[in-house]
Formats: sequence, C-alpha cells, structure tokens
Amino acid sequence: MIVLAVALGGFVGAPARYLADRYVAGRVASDFPWGTFAINLSGSLLLGVLTGLDLHGHIGPSVQALLATGFCGAYTTFSTWSFETVRLFEEGDYVEAVTNALASLALGLVAAGAGLALGLAL
Repeated sequence: MIVLAVALGGFVGAPARYLADRYVAGRVASDFPWGTFAINLSGSLLLGVLTGLDLHGHIGPSVQALLATGFCGAYTTFSTWSFETVRLFEEGDYVEAVTNALASLALGLVAAGAGLALGLAL
C-alpha cells in the first residue's frame, strides 16, 4: 500500500512540477531559473509542514508516503537545480549561477524550517 501511495504522489507531483515551471517561465523573462527556484522553495516548505504534522502524529505513514515521498519527491528537483546552475556557469552568468546555488540552498533551508515550525504548531 505504501508503494502505491508513493507512486500516486509521484504521478501527481511530476506534472505539477512541469506545469509550475511552465507557468513561472511564461511570466518571467530571465536567464535565472525562477521556475525551479520557486518549485524547490515551495516543495521545501511543504515537506517541512508535512514533517511537522507527522512528528505530532497528525498524519499517518500512508499520507506521509503519498505527499512527502511521492509528491514532494517528484515535485522538487535537485538534478535540475544542479544542471541549471552548471548551465549558468557555462554561459558565463557567474553572478546568476552563484546566486542560484547559494539562494536555493539558504532559502530552501529557511523554507523547510518555517514549514516544520508551522507543521509543529498545527
């Protein structure tokens, strides 16, 4: 049952990621990968909330598998973030590359921490 929950979450998370990226890319003309940046921050926040809820016993293993592992796992993306950062370096966009690397890491941790605090407060 848990494997099916992960699969279902991934089935929804992957297209959600694609659609969110297209939505952001269609509204922001920039070399900076704003779509991936927004996706990873929102995914970190959501995963933090889910973790807080799980720690308080408000959600069970099936919901955690569905949303945290399945959805968030397919929705967020380390590989695309890495690729886009390298691409920025290769294109000579050094400020954007360093900004993407450091801001994604720092703000991702802040988002996860804020989500955790919110999840624990609920």
